[in-house]
Amino acid sequence: MSSSLVTFLPFIVLIGAMFLMTRSAKKKQQAAVSMRDQMGPGTGVRTIGGMYATVKEVGDDTVTLEVAPGVHAVYAKNAIGAVLEDEEYNRIVHGAGDDLTIDAPVVPDDASSLTEGPADDAKIDLGKAEADGGDKAEGTKDGKTDGEADAK
Repeated sequence: MSSSLVTFLPFIVLIGAMFLMTRSAKKKQQAAVSMRDQMGPGTGVRTIGGMYATVKEVGDDTVTLEVAPGVHAVYAKNAIGAVLEDEEYNRIVHGAGDDLTIDAPVVPDDASSLTEGPADDAKIDLGKAEADGGDKAEGTKDGKTDGEADAK
């Protein structure tokens, strides 16, 4: 009797492990479904690809997201990775709480100022390193290459 129990023990352990894994997976799946059920128009979400958007419409299997002002895209509900709280969504997307302002221009109105001015007058002195003695060839004490050292 004990030898038959020892024979079936690995199978019992395997079945127990499979049961625990499927139970865990079902719990995660149920949590994801309940999270997606929290979505409604105006809710901030993050897709599984990492894109942040605002929910416009929720269908049976799809959700319409506003990915930029006036730009709508239809996604599968399964593509929603997280439903975000309003303050978290605003902090991430709009930078609420940062010192940066949203209306600040990234490029100046007069882009020609980027190509004119002191930057054009600046000259780079490539001989400075040699004058300081910082450009010696490696492997010799006096900075001469192996060929120059053999010629002497």
